[in-house]
Amino acid sequence: MSLFGLNCVRKKERELERKLRANDREYNLSFKYAMNAIKTSKYNFFTFLPLNLFEQFQRIANAYFLFLLVLQVIPEISSLSWFTTVVPLVLVLSVSAAKDATDDINRHRSDNQVNNRKVQVLIDGKLHSEKWMNVQVGDIIRLENNQFVTADLLLLSSSEPLNLVYIETAELDGETNLKVRQALPVTGDLGDDISKLADFNGEVLCEPPNNRLDRFTGTLVYAGQKYALDNEKILLRGCTLRNTEWCFGLVLFGGPETKLMQNCGKSTFKRTSVDRLMNVLVLCIFGFLVFMCTILAIGNYCWELGEGSVFTVFLPRQNNAAFSSFLTFWSYVIILNTVVPISLYVSVEFIRLGNSFYIEWDRKMYHSHSDTPAEARTTTLNEELGQIKYVFSDKTGTLTQNIMTFNKCSINGKTYGDVYDYMGQRLEINEHTEMVDFSFNPLADPHFIFHDHALVEAVKLETPEVHAFFRLLSLCHTVMAEEKKEGELSYQAQSPDEGALVTAARNFGFVFRSRTPDSVSIVEMGEQCTYKLLAILDFNNVRKRMSVIVRSPEGKLSLYCKGADTIIYERLHHSCAKLMDVTTEHLNEFAGEGLRTLALAYRDLDEDFFLQWQRRHHEASTALDDREAKLEQLYEEIETDLLLLGATAIEDKLQDGVPQTIEQLSKADIKIWVLTGDKQETAENIGYSCNLLREEMNDVFVISGNSPEEVRQELRNACTTMKPSASEDYVFLPERPLGKTTKGVTDEPVNGEYGLIINGPSLAYALDSTVECEFLRTACMCKAVICCRVTPLQKAQVVELVKMHKHAVTLAIGDGANDVSMIKVAHIGVGISGQEGMQAVLSSDYSFAQFRFLQRLLLVHGRWSYLRMCKFLRYFFYKNFTFTFVHFWYAFFCGFSAQTVYDEWFITLYNLVYTALPVLGMSLFDQDVNDAWSFQHPQLYVPGQLNLYFSKTAFFKCALHSCYSSLVLFFIPYAAVSQAARYDGRDVADYQSFAVLTQTCLLFAVTIQLGLEMSYWTAVNIIFVVGSLVMYFLVTFTMYSNGLFLVVPSAFSFIGTARNSLSQLNVWLTIMLTSILCILPVVTYRFMSIVLRPTINDKVMFKVRQAKSSPPPPPRRTRIRRTSSRRSGYAFSHAQGYGDLVTSGRFLRRPAPPRSSAFVTAGRAAAGFSPIGRSAGYSPTGRAQNVKAQEVEATSLQMYRTISDATL
Repeated sequence: MSLFGLNCVRKKERELERKLRANDREYNLSFKYAMNAIKTSKYNFFTFLPLNLFEQFQRIANAYFLFLLVLQVIPEISSLSWFTTVVPLVLVLSVSAAKDATDDINRHRSDNQVNNRKVQVLIDGKLHSEKWMNVQVGDIIRLENNQFVTADLLLLSSSEPLNLVYIETAELDGETNLKVRQALPVTGDLGDDISKLADFNGEVLCEPPNNRLDRFTGTLVYAGQKYALDNEKILLRGCTLRNTEWCFGLVLFGGPETKLMQNCGKSTFKRTSVDRLMNVLVLCIFGFLVFMCTILAIGNYCWELGEGSVFTVFLPRQNNAAFSSFLTFWSYVIILNTVVPISLYVSVEFIRLGNSFYIEWDRKMYHSHSDTPAEARTTTLNEELGQIKYVFSDKTGTLTQNIMTFNKCSINGKTYGDVYDYMGQRLEINEHTEMVDFSFNPLADPHFIFHDHALVEAVKLETPEVHAFFRLLSLCHTVMAEEKKEGELSYQAQSPDEGALVTAARNFGFVFRSRTPDSVSIVEMGEQCTYKLLAILDFNNVRKRMSVIVRSPEGKLSLYCKGADTIIYERLHHSCAKLMDVTTEHLNEFAGEGLRTLALAYRDLDEDFFLQWQRRHHEASTALDDREAKLEQLYEEIETDLLLLGATAIEDKLQDGVPQTIEQLSKADIKIWVLTGDKQETAENIGYSCNLLREEMNDVFVISGNSPEEVRQELRNACTTMKPSASEDYVFLPERPLGKTTKGVTDEPVNGEYGLIINGPSLAYALDSTVECEFLRTACMCKAVICCRVTPLQKAQVVELVKMHKHAVTLAIGDGANDVSMIKVAHIGVGISGQEGMQAVLSSDYSFAQFRFLQRLLLVHGRWSYLRMCKFLRYFFYKNFTFTFVHFWYAFFCGFSAQTVYDEWFITLYNLVYTALPVLGMSLFDQDVNDAWSFQHPQLYVPGQLNLYFSKTAFFKCALHSCYSSLVLFFIPYAAVSQAARYDGRDVADYQSFAVLTQTCLLFAVTIQLGLEMSYWTAVNIIFVVGSLVMYFLVTFTMYSNGLFLVVPSAFSFIGTARNSLSQLNVWLTIMLTSILCILPVVTYRFMSIVLRPTINDKVMFKVRQAKSSPPPPPRRTRIRRTSSRRSGYAFSHAQGYGDLVTSGRFLRRPAPPRSSAFVTAGRAAAGFSPIGRSAGYSPTGRAQNVKAQEVEATSLQMYRTISDATL
């Protein structure tokens, strides 16, 4: 064991492939695979103390103070008592250890909670309830509905037909829509027969543990046969079993080797930029301390040579000047150590802890719907929140709710979905807008919301085009229906787009009820209808459409098609030209509101033509060569001369406040990059919806090259477009300090605003070492960047690239396990909680329920934390440098004898009692402006990004200010008392009186300086400031009293000094003079700065004073509307291949029990109708659309009234 167990086990050799045998623990144990227990804690009972102390003494300051403590126990060089160092050192170590212990105890509890979950494991032919931690590779386990998947499993069998299981992967990717997995038929035959499962001895050869969530390769050897395994047969740890009574699985990977844990990445200790700067400054201070001590040691040497021989008359001793100067050097190291006081680190921990509580207590970051408050999971990064330059965000579950809603539609040239008043003015839809009553439909989804009553009225009036529209939506899809109870339908949609469309059709009277491989059963306005499903022309990324060919109950053949409008328009009949123009206007309006649009069309088929086409389709689908090309040609052949029905508009519901949040962050000069696994069209559409991409942008570049050269050229073209004078040579920042040689790409100003979209394959080339700087340079010139189809690893690589080359503070925010890597790599990781997936939260530094809370976290809490920390550091260094430099000047008047200018007790209590609470009060309660003004002026955030509040320059100014103050604090009192006398004629120029005067002047000067630093006074601040001064006088008069001197004469030698000195008027005049002289340059400098070069803070604070500190009116949250010609493609989250799955029957659940239609048919004509609408605004009957028949009263809303018209 080395380093207390850090490297106690030799690293296991890298695994190249995994071999395992089912139900054979002895065989599998020989490979030493990981058990299923997870461990995220760092310590145990025995290792905590040594390991924690080892970690704490790795901090330079702690090791330095330990070294000082050793020096102070050497009598020859110590002029201070040991307790002046040991008390604060023990306090610092104890506070840090208590915090680390608390954090680790919470990690232990979390680990134990997970490891002690129960699952049924097949052992020795019987099912036993075992803890998760005891599950081993090769075990067969049984899972039940709604259970978490224990480990990475090979699915063997399930309760569902054809051995399907339905899983929810929210823990992995934040998506709540169900996904399907299917077992091999050979293992599916095992069923739930325990004896067969116990005899199963299949051997698996598969890939080693890795973090690829979307890929798996392996083979199963069983009964002499070899079977291929892929991702569709694997259940990953972190998934949840849904709508499946039971299933059995074979454990492939356990615990830390599961893909979930592999994606967690390596936990790294995160430090803020202020911390890193502090380390550099502390080293500089140490160097300066050595420099001062060397000067004083040389002074002692010279003094010993010149005056020392004379001084031995008063103090007999050996006169060895060299040895005396050596001892003096170390004595002054002890005396001047307050330039880096240990109380600094105690105070920093308290400040960070307090600001963390503010985040957790903030009611405006509490999400009442999910009962989720904001949580600061770490207390060491608060000030970093005020310096964020780049935000990397996931899309699904972070920006969006992953919920699609049917908002609007256009049917035969008429739009539905908007609400108008009696004057014909369009109304803004809100929570008070009246909703459509769907109570007439007993099969309606109670959660479906629609506001336009005209559409439901058109349905009830049996408008042919409206019926045809919803009939298409109820037939053309790959959704599965489940009905466990009569009338209670639930849809399992492969994409939320399809689910929203089918649900809309369901509520408007066209209810998809069930399906078989060759039929679709729907309820049309109360009547049960079964359409024969003849073919599904499936969706893919090239086609961007899907079609179904069905035969109606009346025997009519129809093709229904839905897809991207640009694709559908190319295939329309020429008679639809007028309707197409009107629908295009509607589509532009929908797209301008950020909705996802979709065009709908149909075609009636000739029987002979279809039979011939069907025969050729069968031949093409069984062809061995060029199968896809032949099928595509047949699809093109039949999807022609379509008749346009209309278009749908679906809202991919953003989380509340996302556009406003992104707009605010952009104003704060924070660049937002979206890293998503979704398709390009999906991500682009969301980019426009959430105001990340805007129509006002000069250009949005799409990088889609298929080779490094193509990607590089596209990036250079984009760069040239943004900045025509841009050179191909990279512009680098200077090398990093402390030996790190990574170069940085500088920010290059461009004229205008640009966006960049890059897909996964192109991003892989862009992240190559030869292209990455070109990619980064181009991306950083853009206002917004969207990376599509990215893997979890690529997300982390993009964040690391920006961290490495931009030298800017980064923040990553996500909600799924696929976001964990980038959350851990970024300077700040934020997890979205309150969703189903919590994996990202467990790895994050901060968590809350909604993306909109990010602006409050950064613009309010982050900015305040950074401002407070910087003020604290500037003031702390000022007061301690001033305190210490007085010792330096005093050395020239005390023969460089290492005598302290202050009383020992004052030295001990200066940082711990007299000045601790006032500076803590400022650091916990100070604010330049309140939160409302912070939101109104996001530009206040920019100084933090530029490190304007605390930097090396600011530190140097602070040191100069301290040097000046120390000169005033030493020489003014020295001059004032050197020739002075008391009112009774006695001399006041003794050492003890001078010490009391100097330390009193010092305390008043630093307290007044604190008052100048403070922008926001509270009752607590006043109590702390006044209380500290009162405490000083109480302690001083008590310690300098006769009573304590009589008890311990050696410790309280300043008997009577306080009452003798502070009773003199000239002493108080001296205190007043030194205080005025100390603050005069500060007041003058600030006045000139505000008048001549006011900062953004000065300007806003002036506006606040003008407004008499009243908060500005809250910004109105208006709905962002855009006029746009861009439209989204079809079903962005849809995947290819589900059409084949439906027609093969492999996707089907058990047949539902017989049921009634649940509608009460009210005189509906038995015969169906044939939709033949061809032009805008007109129906085949010759009547204007949506004009009620004469036979129907104007007030009638009867559902299924028959319109007696021969043309129908």
